[in-house]
Amino acid sequence: MPAHNEISVVTGAFGFTGKYIVRRLLSRGNSVRTLTDHPERLDPFGGTVEVSPFNFADRSALVRSLRGASTLYNTYWVRFPYRQVTYEEALANTRVLLGAAEDAGLRRIVHLSITNPSEESPHAYFRGKAIVEREIRASRLSHAILRPTVIFGTEDILINNIAWFLRRFPLFFVPGSGDYRLQPVFVEDVAVEAGEREDNTTIDAVGPETFTFEALVRRVAEQLGSRAKIIHATPRLALTLSDIVGRMVRDVILTRDELEGLMANLLVSESEPTGRTSFSSWLEANSATVGKRYASELARRYRAAK
Repeated sequence: MPAHNEISVVTGAFGFTGKYIVRRLLSRGNSVRTLTDHPERLDPFGGTVEVSPFNFADRSALVRSLRGASTLYNTYWVRFPYRQVTYEEALANTRVLLGAAEDAGLRRIVHLSITNPSEESPHAYFRGKAIVEREIRASRLSHAILRPTVIFGTEDILINNIAWFLRRFPLFFVPGSGDYRLQPVFVEDVAVEAGEREDNTTIDAVGPETFTFEALVRRVAEQLGSRAKIIHATPRLALTLSDIVGRMVRDVILTRDELEGLMANLLVSESEPTGRTSFSSWLEANSATVGKRYASELARRYRAAK
């Protein structure tokens, strides 16, 4: 982590992962600014974090928002294209942000990527993440690139919504065989890892447990006492059903890119675990609350749903 009294900038400090990074920085006595798409959003830090809009269209304003800081913690990306926001625009915006950070004199960037990115990937999310990594390495900034898998925690979307389905529906459809794997990592462990290194590094930020998707769903169901019947469905049917429910809750529940990436085992790592918190222990401690309410990506990012 930066030395005391240094200024750090965290993109998306009012979002999921960014919030935990900010909490850790503040606990160490650092000053924190945030760049956000939603400067009007409820501030969980009581005004202790300086707030500025992203201003990708005004690079000079972006430079002013960054000037005087030492480290940029970047969580900015898009989970899926929506309306005018595409992966191409997210990549262009990230390039503007990197250039502004260089112009503002920042020394370092800590960037959240994803496990197994590749510029040759057929999946746009993973391909875009790989391009961003390359551009960070080519910049003048020192860097730590963290590659988390599925991040879980109180405000996460994937695990919470699996639990929500298991609480409310008599059937839960596992796409395909269900034997593809994922390695969930606790959000606080990611926040710790974000500031532990000062060298140029790329590391997988992964938890200590690996599950098949079906085993993870069954673990959640068991902890919740869910009576939902877990059955297998073709990936196409699973996507169709998730789209139907998505229309009911006014959200995008699952994309083809996400499902294919999961089924291709892109959310596991061969590296040693960096996170200490097991998903099993966290789930047991939070089983009374996880999945009580649906977590909407559109409401969180675009305020398009309630």
